[in-house]
Amino acid sequence: MITALLLIPLLGALAAWVIPDNRRRPLVLPVIATLHLGLTVLLLADPPPASLNGWIWLDPLGGLVLLCISLLFTVCAFYAVGYLAYRQERSNRVLCMGLLVCLAAMGLVTVSQHLGLLWVALETTTVSMAPLIYFNKNARSIEATWKYLLICSVGIALALLGLLFLAYSTYLAQQDATLLLSALLATARGLNPGWLHAAVIFLLVGYGSKMGLAPLHTWKPDAYGEAPGMVGALLAGGLVNCAFLAILRVYQVCLASGSTELRFFQQALVGMGLLSMAFAAVFMARQADFKRMLAYSSVEHVGILAIGLGLGNGALFGALFHLLNNGLTKGVLFLTSGNIHRSYGNKTTEVVRGALTRLPWSGGLFLAGFIAITGSPPFAPFISEYTIVSSAFVDGRYLVAGLLLLFLTIVFIGMALTVLPMVMGAPPEEATPSGYRDSLLMVCPPLVTMAIILVLGVWPPAPLLTLLKNGAALLGVPS
Repeated sequence: MITALLLIPLLGALAAWVIPDNRRRPLVLPVIATLHLGLTVLLLADPPPASLNGWIWLDPLGGLVLLCISLLFTVCAFYAVGYLAYRQERSNRVLCMGLLVCLAAMGLVTVSQHLGLLWVALETTTVSMAPLIYFNKNARSIEATWKYLLICSVGIALALLGLLFLAYSTYLAQQDATLLLSALLATARGLNPGWLHAAVIFLLVGYGSKMGLAPLHTWKPDAYGEAPGMVGALLAGGLVNCAFLAILRVYQVCLASGSTELRFFQQALVGMGLLSMAFAAVFMARQADFKRMLAYSSVEHVGILAIGLGLGNGALFGALFHLLNNGLTKGVLFLTSGNIHRSYGNKTTEVVRGALTRLPWSGGLFLAGFIAITGSPPFAPFISEYTIVSSAFVDGRYLVAGLLLLFLTIVFIGMALTVLPMVMGAPPEEATPSGYRDSLLMVCPPLVTMAIILVLGVWPPAPLLTLLKNGAALLGVPS
């Protein structure tokens, strides 16, 4: 089934390349997405044993990321059919093919138990996503694409150096040089501490740039702001989670190597996480471009993920739950922001006013997504953020907890000052009518996703809780 999980999106990409009709080609996306989601559910229900000498295995951490990616891609795939129907003036061949190649690469990230193979899969996501950011083919989108490629490629190159240092630390320990995770975990206490320390630094910086941790986040505002809404959703909820999974693998090695290296890694994560939230709080205040606002919101939430991982103990469960919650909620926000952008022909708050009047469904869902992403009950992000903050208080990390609450409050106020004028009131008279109105394919995907976020906040299913607990156990939390 894992082979099918990786091959089906590639076959779909081939079909998207071969199909000549611009109208029928997008139909490949929901078909492949539905098959992928079905396979994901089957794999999570009955995970197969490790294969290829341990290189391929879907453990609970990979399973959680795979579930988020598959759910989010399915939502975006159905949305894409409606979105591309409005963009018939431009060929969608590269977009459809790139989305499916990226899905295959993200799937490979989740099942890779060899850190070298994981690096290759993560680099593939970078390359395959670049043409999608450039879909609008204007000066701003090409600038965003080059910035994305440059910063992420530098980051992934630093991560490669980190992997080389990690392999060299096994060589100096008179072991067989390896990047296989199971072998590293078994022999981690014997690794050369100096080279292991260097490896951890380079891997954190490298994968942190891909994840968008401050001050390595500078590609995000441009890429998220210029990409189509569904591409922004996959960047925020798919690629970010893949990069975070890579950092989770580094965390596992640090955990197995002993308390000294783990403590250093946790402190670095908390520091970068707080810095990310501080950057987001500053740049989100009075942000005129609402898609760039969502980019800084992503910077904030990767900071929350890093803090949860850095705190350890009970916060690990919250961080893993937040991985899923943030990915799905960002899907709602980016898809509905795309609808609003198309209706107004503008993405600045000077023009976009009264979205609830002009687009009742998209405006309402965007408002609901704002309430959810800022950690308000009864939505799922409230549960995950509350778990992280309460764990910080329980463990006596009062300064971290206080700063976390402070930044969350500032971000809430900053987002409210942008979102509420957007959706409330009457549309400005000078706004040019675009002819776009809410349609079934453009509204149902984010509506279903919003319903899932609500259910996860009120009654998270038992199988999901088991998956989260098993994932936390791999990070050292007693089951």
